[in-house]
Amino acid sequence: MPKKNTSADPVQATLPFPTQDDEQLDISTLETWLLDAANTIRGASDAPKFKDFILPLIFYKRLSDVFDDEFDKQIAEFGNEESAREIVAADHEDALKAGRNPIVRFYIPQEYSWEELRNCPADGHLGEFVTDAMREVARLNPRLEGVLNVQDFNETQSGQRTLDEDRLEALIEVLSRYRLGLQDTEPDILGRAYEYLLRKFAEGQGQSAGEFYTPKEVGWLMAHLINPEPYTKIYDPACGSGGLLIKGRLLFEQTHPDEKSQAPQIYGQELTPTTYAMAKMNAFLHDFIGAHIQIGDTFRNPKFLTDNATLKRFDYVMANPMWNQKEYDDVFYDNDSWQRFTSDNPPSSSADWGWVQHMHASLKDNGRAAIVLDTGAVSRGSGSKNTNRERDIRKKFVEEDLIEGVILLPENLFYNTTAPGIILLLNRNKPAERKDEIILVNLTNYFETQKPKNVLTDDGIDAATEVYQAWESREKLSRVITLEGAQKTDYNLSPSQFVDVGDTVEHRPMNEILTDLTEARIAREKADNALDDVLTQLGLNGT
Repeated sequence: MPKKNTSADPVQATLPFPTQDDEQLDISTLETWLLDAANTIRGASDAPKFKDFILPLIFYKRLSDVFDDEFDKQIAEFGNEESAREIVAADHEDALKAGRNPIVRFYIPQEYSWEELRNCPADGHLGEFVTDAMREVARLNPRLEGVLNVQDFNETQSGQRTLDEDRLEALIEVLSRYRLGLQDTEPDILGRAYEYLLRKFAEGQGQSAGEFYTPKEVGWLMAHLINPEPYTKIYDPACGSGGLLIKGRLLFEQTHPDEKSQAPQIYGQELTPTTYAMAKMNAFLHDFIGAHIQIGDTFRNPKFLTDNATLKRFDYVMANPMWNQKEYDDVFYDNDSWQRFTSDNPPSSSADWGWVQHMHASLKDNGRAAIVLDTGAVSRGSGSKNTNRERDIRKKFVEEDLIEGVILLPENLFYNTTAPGIILLLNRNKPAERKDEIILVNLTNYFETQKPKNVLTDDGIDAATEVYQAWESREKLSRVITLEGAQKTDYNLSPSQFVDVGDTVEHRPMNEILTDLTEARIAREKADNALDDVLTQLGLNGT
């Protein structure tokens, strides 16, 4: 492979890269650097479109730097590079055959090291070389199957390269600014930076971002509500990029710093290949090497099964499934092979309570769940004289004392909607003091206004966690109701029906409102002008 002439490299000539000292990278440096890398491709507004190129490269950089660190230890042990290279390669091959762990976590052939990627010239073959490197490393490391070998860095659209050679070269060069080895950054810090980048991509992608990202503050609230114990298992059947699972485990490690070996195992299933790859990378970057992430349609083909082909059951479920899915009908529910939908078939207009029933069936007898759903999931059909499937399923869950709580979130937190959303809490074995009761928490006012979305505040997380753990009614925040109380509202469990927070609403400053109106007017004018241009080109303007 020809080497590029770095002395004439315009990227190197114009980017004043700092020198990394012996100190570990802090979170601020990492976040700024990774966002710089994303913006290098084309500009901040377009970076989210290229996340499927950027994220694998960041991951590959980490793999390569860690391998170099581990390989250096082998050189020190065996005396010279040639012997170490032969031993590491032979050990890796034997480990795969024997089903044991090799002496290095992931094996990177010398010809596909990060430096080889960096030195490959942008002469029309760089994208092909990067693709070949990732596919070969995935082949040599089966745990990376479906993670590194998903993206084609040479792909074209309408005859043009999606990511041209110059921009790919610039991206690789920016990512070469710092090392990501074992001594350069802690897995937790690197993982936080990775999730920061996911959030930035979500902000730029709008509604489609809901497929892979749940706001971190919501995830932390769910983790605190679940509060996992040692030697347990956490499951997310719609895991997206893995953020909820990661937070469940991280909370345990933060609250049990001397018991990390007892941390919960995490299990997730994701439908979309690129998002599945993001979840695997997220787990690896947090150093959760043993994470169990599977790809596939959870509704049609759940991957976590027992030897008897029944659903595997877990201690906890944390999930934010797609809201109001419409592709499932009675034929699907009636022919379910895993006896999941025993309360009733959800309506074809919304699979929300299909998801809830799947998660309920996936819980152990003492299991608990925290599930993000549309607010309508706890209120639709109530008060109607007609039969309503969602209301009837809710009724069964209430009467069987499976619903422990409902938490109403502030509006405009999620990237795929401005609607508020709720967290539904299930408990298959409530403690005696909570039997026949449900706690309803209204967090409507616990948010900060940011762009492009509101953010759930730390005070909101603390308040909800506190009243849930204390199991208490608190004015303008929470109310504990009996099952009879739920019956009186025809099983409408919306916290806003029981907890009035109306007189605490804070009005936005007038200058903020005027600024938003001005921005909206400018955006509308731009859209109108663009439409006029298109109509003019088509000869339709003024006709």
